[in-house]
Amino acid sequence: MLKGFKDFLMRGNVIDLAVAVIIGTAFTAIVKAIADYLINPLIAAIGGANVNGFGFRLVGSNPKTLIDFGAIITAAINFVIIAGVVYFVIVMPMKKLQERRKRGEEPGPSQSTDVELLAEIRDLLRDQQSRTP
Repeated sequence: MLKGFKDFLMRGNVIDLAVAVIIGTAFTAIVKAIADYLINPLIAAIGGANVNGFGFRLVGSNPKTLIDFGAIITAAINFVIIAGVVYFVIVMPMKKLQERRKRGEEPGPSQSTDVELLAEIRDLLRDQQSRTP
């Protein structure tokens, strides 16, 4: 059972996934900063002079009833940015690398097993014995 788990961990997919998660987490901070300090102010400017930006309150005296379309649009833009970076920085280069590896693969000479080698030796010895009178 432990051998299977070790094989799973060393297969490479888990390591690639861990790297992607770490890079994605680090990149999220950059995207969040762009959203908070660039996209949100632009959306708020479109929403008008309202402090809430591009949204409205259902009950004017209750701040918990704010429906903030700007936050939803920002989250969608964040998703598109992160998905684009993951695709163009990680997925696309890995696909190209895999294609290059596949093109370079050629079937090499097959390795003889011990049984095949012993059978060849047996046949050679039999041929030598049958030739000598």
